[in-house]
Amino acid sequence: MGEYLRLARVYLVLLAIFTVARWLTGTFGVPYDRGHHVFSLVTLTVFGALFYGAFARRWLGYRLAQAAVLGYVLGMAAQIVIVLATAISYGAGLDTYFTNPRALNVEGPLPFGDAMIRRLGGLIVNPLSAALIGCIGWALGALLPETPRSE
Repeated sequence: MGEYLRLARVYLVLLAIFTVARWLTGTFGVPYDRGHHVFSLVTLTVFGALFYGAFARRWLGYRLAQAAVLGYVLGMAAQIVIVLATAISYGAGLDTYFTNPRALNVEGPLPFGDAMIRRLGGLIVNPLSAALIGCIGWALGALLPETPRSE
């Protein structure tokens, strides 16, 4: 697990930046429809799993299963952050993108317990999706050159 986390350091820094930016965007009153896509943790995770899967295959010699585990780790990290950001937002009484009904796939505001149940479901499904995306990235890694080009 340590190897995957060391490799994911850049992703984890970006995840922290995106989380804070997403939090602030909602807190400062930017309407969800106008700003939710700008610092999307889902989009970050999809691209992270794709690129990490591809580059790890070509330049680190990762096998398909290793790329899947790496994608899973990225997806799980994002989901843990989403659960924590949602809990903190509710606890602090903040109206953020993490508490927005559209982000929770409902029509209106949810109480804390219901929101957390929805978020905990994401802890199961989304890391598995990221693992699959890591496998797709691994397959695309065959398109990369054998060694990084140095100039």
